[in-house]
Amino acid sequence: MESNHGGGIQQLLAAEHEAQQIVNAARTAKMTRLKQAKDEAETEIAEHKTSTEQGFQRKLEATSGDSGANVKRLEQETDAKIEQLKNEASRISKGVVEMLLKNVTTVNN
Repeated sequence: MESNHGGGIQQLLAAEHEAQQIVNAARTAKMTRLKQAKDEAETEIAEHKTSTEQGFQRKLEATSGDSGANVKRLEQETDAKIEQLKNEASRISKGVVEMLLKNVTTVNN
């Protein structure tokens, strides 16, 4: 009977050793997959960051160009408005001066 128990123990030890090898192989596969997933995620993050940065730079360049054009357009509009106001002031200034002199020199009782 002891030989039967000895053989059973050997079988149990062999099964335990085989189970340990299976668990170790599963752990190794899991660690490999986790490392691969981490690397894939880092690559994807870097690509997204690059894409986002490029989009930002394109928008920045587009709005910067518009900003310069807008400033130039506003300067032109402002200069035109100033010129228009100067012309209007010179056109009516003689009449305003005459009206002021008339009202200042006229005495009402």
